Amino acid sequence: MNKQKGFTLIELVVVIIILGILAVTAAPKFINLQSDARKSTVEGMKGALQGANTLLYSKAAIQGKEKDANSNDANNVDTTGDGTADTKAVYGYVKADATELAKVLEVDSADWTIAAPAAGVSTADIIIHPADFTPAADKKCFLEYTDATSSSLPVYKTVLDNC
Repeated sequence: MNKQKGFTLIELVVVIIILGILAVTAAPKFINLQSDARKSTVEGMKGALQGANTLLYSKAAIQGKEKDANSNDANNVDTTGDGTADTKAVYGYVKADATELAKVLEVDSADWTIAAPAAGVSTADIIIHPADFTPAADKKCFLEYTDATSSSLPVYKTVLDNC
């Protein structure tokens, strides 16, 4: 008669209990990944906008338009080098306008929404948020952008409440 070797029922139960304890302690760290990812992408968008604005300001300064208030709301900075003004800038920085921001950021509208904020959501000129997220008064996960003025730089602010 051959003697069979294997795990006893008690050994299997102990392993299952240990795995259960590990799952309970590790699960909360992974549950909130979508929120953390959304926060990171909004922070990344802030960096992208600041970088784009630095480049635009440089081009505006070269063209002598860094002090232009652009009160007539016209394309006043040539960003493509073809001799035609093709971007609206306010004091050398991109105008807080959905079309202009999408142009300088080169974002896909399927991934990002650039729009004026709804009442009670923000007081900024414009907000940028992931397209799969809808901001509300109690649910804020977006980048606020406010135009530059003659005495101040543009304002970039991430609001990451309840992402």
